[in-house]
Amino acid sequence: MNIGEAAQRSGVSARMLRHYESLGLLPEVARSDSGYRQYDDNAVHTLRFIRRARELGFDMAEIETLLGLWRNRRRSSAEVKRIAAAHVADLQERIAGLQAMQATLSRLASCCHGDERPECPILDELARADDAAPAPVSDASSAPPRPPTARRAAGSSSARAARGR
Repeated sequence: MNIGEAAQRSGVSARMLRHYESLGLLPEVARSDSGYRQYDDNAVHTLRFIRRARELGFDMAEIETLLGLWRNRRRSSAEVKRIAAAHVADLQERIAGLQAMQATLSRLASCCHGDERPECPILDELARADDAAPAPVSDASSAPPRPPTARRAAGSSSARAARGR
């Protein structure tokens, strides 16, 4: 079959198919007399394996190792399990990191008044130096209040007129 048909049957784009081939994940494919790639059912099966591994988040080095183990009928399932368990641990670490980001952004968003005031704890956090510890933010009621004079001046019509609004 040609590259388009192999791509369609495997669920992998022709571009990615060429990429996987260039990485050596596919065995060398036959070529027609005119130089077009010709794929067989084994290549499609391998492409489906690669696609499924990518869907599960394995990186290319892991996929290459898994393909080697898949092709080796004398393999030890212990090696496959070790790779999968390491990947699960990596996913758990990434999930924990994403949950921490979500919690931080949720706290910051809840502290931002979201009104006409210029103060914004979200921007303040983004502007902090990299080496500074995260600012403790518990909820909207703990956001530092603006000084009363600034609040009155910012909200008065004479102050807006003086600023040219």
